Amino acid sequence: MGKIVVIGSANTDLVVKTDRMPSPGETILGGSFMMSGGGKGANQAVAASRLGGEVTFVARVGNDLFGERALAGYRAERLDVRHVTRDATVPSGVALICVDGAAENSIVVAPGANERLSPEDVDRAEAEIAAADFVVLQLEIPLPAVMRAAEVAERHGVRVILNPAPAAAIPDELLRRCYLLTPNRGECAMLTGMPVADAAGAERAADALLARGVRHVVVTLGSEGALVKGAESCERVAARRVEAVDTTGAGDTFNGALAVALSEGRPLSEAVRFATAASAIAVTRMGAQSAVPMREEVDALLAEV
Repeated sequence: MGKIVVIGSANTDLVVKTDRMPSPGETILGGSFMMSGGGKGANQAVAASRLGGEVTFVARVGNDLFGERALAGYRAERLDVRHVTRDATVPSGVALICVDGAAENSIVVAPGANERLSPEDVDRAEAEIAAADFVVLQLEIPLPAVMRAAEVAERHGVRVILNPAPAAAIPDELLRRCYLLTPNRGECAMLTGMPVADAAGAERAADALLARGVRHVVVTLGSEGALVKGAESCERVAARRVEAVDTTGAGDTFNGALAVALSEGRPLSEAVRFATAASAIAVTRMGAQSAVPMREEVDALLAEV
């Protein structure tokens, strides 16, 4: 079982299903409502645990009902939550999500306690980071905490997976400490200033990121699959054809699955195939953490001819 440390955001998702997104100033009647665990960090941690990883989660939640509910959920998912801090000064993070009839989503996040995750929080988890196979990071927490996590991981020879979401400028110092960067099409374009309209554009942008110091890049392209790029290699991995219901959290499932497969010693291209299958299952269900599949489901899908 691979050891994975996920350092990132913890939210509660409030999701409304609707036929279409409202226009500015418009009120529309939606359909079903659900409340579930969210936050890119928590989503990736839950995905990694369900898919077979031994996961430590480093995060902050508020000292409120949302935080209490989140912690109970993480324990139920077998996460090590010794480094999830209850913050008494700010509320837990919340995401307001609309999902339309085409399974596309629109999300507004109130970060709450996530904004207070600090380098000191990371330092307190140094022993767990040192013992890990991979550290998984995203950008829904302050950049100083992300930078410290990559620095601590490098000090102990632990490989870093950075999911650069939501899209933001990333210093080369951080990229040089990353074993793997996993942007989607839009994030890749934002990071490089280059168009990523197709696989050829994704390859050119990935090369630009490799030139900045990251060792491998996986560009996720939704229904077009993923591009896997290293200094001496380039491969396309096809997407699984499914009927999408909700794409919320699909990228997080992908990243959690990728960390598990790599921690088990799989080659990168094989790990991407595993992650693609996991995210394909996730988009057929509503919610983020609620949609993450179990390991046996992914293995069964991969076994299909």
